[in-house]
Amino acid sequence: MTDNDVLIRVEGVSKKFCKDLKTSLWYGVLDLVSNIRGNKNDRLLRDQEFWAVKDINFELRRGECLGLIGHNGAGKSTLLKILNGLINPDAGKVTIKGRVGALIELGAGFDPILSGRENIYNNGAVLGFTKKEINSKVEAIIDFAEIREFIDMPVQNYSSGMKVRLGFAVAAQMEPDVLIIDEVLAVGDLGFVLKCFKTIDAILPNTAVIFVSHSMPMVSRICNQIVLMEKGHANYHGTNISKAIDLYYDEFITNEDSNVVFTDDKIDLLEATIEGYSKLNNVYKIKWGDTIILKFKIRVKKLFKIPYVSLAVYDKEQRGVAEVFPTGQNTKLEMNSNEITYTIEIKNIYMSKGIYNFTFTASESLNTDIYFKIHKAITIQVEEEKQIWAPFLLDSNFIELKN
Repeated sequence: MTDNDVLIRVEGVSKKFCKDLKTSLWYGVLDLVSNIRGNKNDRLLRDQEFWAVKDINFELRRGECLGLIGHNGAGKSTLLKILNGLINPDAGKVTIKGRVGALIELGAGFDPILSGRENIYNNGAVLGFTKKEINSKVEAIIDFAEIREFIDMPVQNYSSGMKVRLGFAVAAQMEPDVLIIDEVLAVGDLGFVLKCFKTIDAILPNTAVIFVSHSMPMVSRICNQIVLMEKGHANYHGTNISKAIDLYYDEFITNEDSNVVFTDDKIDLLEATIEGYSKLNNVYKIKWGDTIILKFKIRVKKLFKIPYVSLAVYDKEQRGVAEVFPTGQNTKLEMNSNEITYTIEIKNIYMSKGIYNFTFTASESLNTDIYFKIHKAITIQVEEEKQIWAPFLLDSNFIELKN
């Protein structure tokens, strides 16, 4: 087998389920009889049935990592179970060459009554390793999992983090030809997750990896092709990671409204805009490095002093990436009108390419009683050719190169 050989080939794979249990059992009986009679025709959806996975196609070679992304209910878990042989497709074909290591559900493949050590040998045997081969790897697996003092304890007594450690250690240290990793890594602590990525980097040249995650920074970190699933279908399949991630976030951009998270009914936000920029689907598109001027118009109902305003910036993962405390505000000024417009300049937006939301807060003063707070008062999309997964792309220039 050469390094360019296809290790995973998925051809027209589809799987349907029934929403009602009794109906599902009846359909199962009908399908069993039909199969015995030799009926090989594709069946259309019947009442209460739906396609969990529909006509999925891709190939994965040694040294490649495919990111499988999509929102909850998109069909990712069903496809993984088909790939891992846990369920059979209703149509299509899956061809996998070599040994498969899978970490698709927390504790999957572990016998809860057996100890961690016994489960290592069980999993190794399932992968096709001899006892001698497992003996040569068992100490490395225990060390990687960092659970040596608990290794002879029944797995049913393990915490979720310990199960993830052991599961990944077995799946990765056995050096499989194909490694399937589901969202379970999200359970691990940061130090262990970083160690997992370092291990994936090390084994990837000799392995084909399928990586499932809701964390787009993680996906962009290791994947060189993407399948974006939506309602069982492949909404996108290709090597343009940036495009796939943008499509993944489109639903959040267009469907979510601004949310008032706190108000004591003293203030209303009437308008929030960015001066000189057009808005499409409630999103302002700006260029990386731009200086922007934001305007917030509020109506004051029950205040006598000018409120203090501040902003917080959140990325697509809803992580706080920046705060804005505009200088020069005077909260001692008395109100002359029941409507106030705040104009705030933010210089040099060096946040990396992507979508960001501004949370607007009005309060008595900095770090004191809040009157009003609203998420997604303004949403921006920073445009830049360079695609990175870090929160910021810093402005830099080459000064000198010596060789």
